[in-house]
Amino acid sequence: MIVWLGIGIVGLILFQFVFAILRINFFWKQHRSDFDELPTVSVLVAVRNEAVDLPKLLRSFEQLNYPASRIRFLFANDQSTDNTAEILENWCAKNPNRSFLTVVASQTALYNENGKANALAILGEKARGEYYFFTDADCEVNPNWIMEGVGAFTENVGLVIGITQVKAMTTLEKFQEIDWWLTLGFVKVATDLNIQTTGLGNNMVISRAAYQQSGGFMKLPFCLTEDLEISRAIQREGFKIAHHVSPGMLALTKAEHNFRDLLDQRKRWMSGVMTLPFYWKLVLGLQFGYFVGLIYFVVLDPVLGLSLALLKILLQGIFLIGLTRKVGVKSSWLSLLVFDFYNFHTTVLTILYYFWPSKTKWKSRRYP
Repeated sequence: MIVWLGIGIVGLILFQFVFAILRINFFWKQHRSDFDELPTVSVLVAVRNEAVDLPKLLRSFEQLNYPASRIRFLFANDQSTDNTAEILENWCAKNPNRSFLTVVASQTALYNENGKANALAILGEKARGEYYFFTDADCEVNPNWIMEGVGAFTENVGLVIGITQVKAMTTLEKFQEIDWWLTLGFVKVATDLNIQTTGLGNNMVISRAAYQQSGGFMKLPFCLTEDLEISRAIQREGFKIAHHVSPGMLALTKAEHNFRDLLDQRKRWMSGVMTLPFYWKLVLGLQFGYFVGLIYFVVLDPVLGLSLALLKILLQGIFLIGLTRKVGVKSSWLSLLVFDFYNFHTTVLTILYYFWPSKTKWKSRRYP
């Protein structure tokens, strides 16, 4: 019985990658639409203690290939204690299409106890234009980000998510980069199949119609994964999600620099995972079950176990290389070969840390 269970779990994981490889190579969906006149857009960014990384984002905004007269940049300084406000003030003073507000103490948890969701809700009241772009202060966007984003809205699409790459220098950061590619690759496959997925807080676009009809961030329940919740609200209104993966929609984000910060991030993400439909929990549970089954086979028959491990690594690598080529990024086989060692330990520790009775730390705040 145990043997057959192990065969079933490992077999499903291998089939998952074969299916994903076929999807990205032969059934890839690219979302394109034409427009007679460039639409007006707003770019919304919630910022808290981001003085180190914020200048990189602002420089990338200055390189956008889109008429300045049709972009409105909106920032919410969420009670920063560093010189974030000074950086925003200096940058916004250079052009009338730039502005920022400060979330004062009386506005704390005005719409949501999640500080970021609350700041975005306040910004949402000031957004104008046909599309609202969202990214994070620790990101850098492509010069064609706006053009690609508005061009990805086809009939009944209310939310477009882009693709984000983790900037990696160390080994830990490189593994995080692969982890992001793997997750977003599965999101792409699922979204192309019209399966409910998620938003992407550091790289997404919402149409004005979808934002207003769903109630935006103002109507979200308390959550630590506001991008997931806003995507649900939009889908409940009958809008579709499109995942537009292209070089122009590629954003760069920073990695977590140590394992403790990484676990804090994953604990927050797990709070969103636990609210997913059963079928998503089953799929994600299989990823952990694979390692349990593999260990069983390695103990039972080392040659068989290692052969299955290498086959999975090979299929996973082919999938990831195919995905990253779509955005003009090269992947290293060396990192891909050893990624599963990191993935196993991170998965186990994330599960344990999620159930550990401690609060979730995020942006120097603690949440239950």
